[in-house]
Amino acid sequence: MIKIVFITAFAVCSLIACGQSKTQKTETTTIKKTQKMNTNKLTNETVKAAFDAWQNGDSKTFLSCFTAEAKLYDDGSPRNFQSFVKEACGHERFTSIETVENEGKDITGNFHTESWGDFKTYFKFSIGADGKVYRLDIGQAK
Repeated sequence: MIKIVFITAFAVCSLIACGQSKTQKTETTTIKKTQKMNTNKLTNETVKAAFDAWQNGDSKTFLSCFTAEAKLYDDGSPRNFQSFVKEACGHERFTSIETVENEGKDITGNFHTESWGDFKTYFKFSIGADGKVYRLDIGQAK
């Protein structure tokens, strides 16, 4: 009888512990997915569309904000724009926006990457008369 009570109690505790672990994991995942950054500071429509797409890991929409020949400069050095988007979009994101300047085209804030961790960065968008971004400057902000 004691054996049966012990086995039953062990099984119930194990199930409860498993359920708690799953719940915590689900809550953490949900929090990450539902955390929405306040983007009211983003006043330029093209920049806001590109920023929202970047934050959502939506490379197709992000790329639609750019010209076909868009250039990327990373800390002043040219970089392959298409490769950057393919590698980074969905894996890197802003965690906060500190400043928005230059008519809404320059964003500085805290940034998270899976490779390099967290640091302050900038994205500077150069937009043509057609409303598309033709150059993106990114880099570590001071």
